[in-house]
Amino acid sequence: MSDRRRHAQQLFAPLGPSYDRVGATLSLGQDPRWRRFMVSRLPRDGGTVLDVATGTGLVAAQLVRRGFRVTGLDQSPAMLAEARRRFGGRVELVEASATEIPFPDASFDHLTFTYLLRYVDDPAATLRELARVVRPGGTIASLEFCLPRGIWRPLWDRYVAVGLPAAGRLVSPGWHEVGRFLGPSIRDFYERFPLELQLGLWARAGVRDVRARRMSLGGGVVVWGVKR
Repeated sequence: MSDRRRHAQQLFAPLGPSYDRVGATLSLGQDPRWRRFMVSRLPRDGGTVLDVATGTGLVAAQLVRRGFRVTGLDQSPAMLAEARRRFGGRVELVEASATEIPFPDASFDHLTFTYLLRYVDDPAATLRELARVVRPGGTIASLEFCLPRGIWRPLWDRYVAVGLPAAGRLVSPGWHEVGRFLGPSIRDFYERFPLELQLGLWARAGVRDVRARRMSLGGGVVVWGVKR
């Protein structure tokens, strides 16, 4: 396991029991809305969906409610333990890395992934691996934090520098560490992979009709497209 992946696993491992509630609060209530919009990008065909970086199962639960047959995949046993409590065996959950998905080519009709590419060493290779397990014509959709533009950027900078760490400190040492980590992590990722470059990586991974929707003044972004 790479240092980047190991750090992500260690950072979030203690947060499973509080992840849903605190994550929504620290995003000022926006994270649930972003997840709903991402799920709405998939056609309601009742197909099979691989939800990668499923965590506690927030997206998987929405997919189930919309009639999909869902498999959740995550590298964190602690997060998957929370997902198992949520689903009680109704959703197949697999402990594995997004960089080495243990399914054959074209195994799923669609695929979703959330807050993933910042935590892998090679986003381009990871996108190719994600696309590999989707059938031609299937939809791939993702959610990630983004950087606001214009007058909203200074407000975002202030919130991630001061607001997030302070709010996290009120909850637990683990959430304080996440609050300190997120701002620099998001900035670093977009310095290396601006959104336009990311969309190009999707296209080179075999995804057509790639679109992006900035959410909540640019604090989040949903990207989706169709497997060629």
